[in-house]
Amino acid sequence: MNIRFAVPADAPSLLRIYAQYMDTPVTFECTLPSQQEFAGRIASIGSEYPYLVCEEEGAIVGYAYAHRQMEREAYQWNAELSIYLDEAVTSRGIGTRLYRILMELLKRQGVKTVYGGVTVPNEKSERLHKSLGFVRLGTYRNTGYKCGKWHDVAWFEKQIGTYDPNPKPILPITCIPKETLEDILQGTYTSHEEH
Repeated sequence: MNIRFAVPADAPSLLRIYAQYMDTPVTFECTLPSQQEFAGRIASIGSEYPYLVCEEEGAIVGYAYAHRQMEREAYQWNAELSIYLDEAVTSRGIGTRLYRILMELLKRQGVKTVYGGVTVPNEKSERLHKSLGFVRLGTYRNTGYKCGKWHDVAWFEKQIGTYDPNPKPILPITCIPKETLEDILQGTYTSHEEH
């Protein structure tokens, strides 16, 4: 298993995975994006936040990324996480590994709190968040209509940094030293104590 940063050229492989969720409420997007649009998303998100892919035997089997949780300046220390795995590789610990690496990278950027939104019920995703120490905040009721019905979304939260006075602005992922990034991707970093 190899975890690396996504590049725009990965768009076809990521779209193949994302397409598996298009006819489900796991994503509230209703139309599969074009390769060009998806490549643009990878480039845009990846310039500020970690956007990761997981490969097995040279094939991408999953991806995960972080993005800003809300737009106003005072929210900059938060990030929302998203993950999509090929249906053939779920329940093998790949999601846990991707999430752990995402959170370690976000800590280095200065992010303090991470969030995950889960269309419920989704036992695997709910279990993933709980196993990593996320706390369920609450539920948006009937917040999305897809697949012929209204769906609830549960929100999960985890503290990954300290809430110091006068925090420094978060760093774009591109400003973290390459050696540090590589150590985190390879799992050779020294992890901070879990909160």
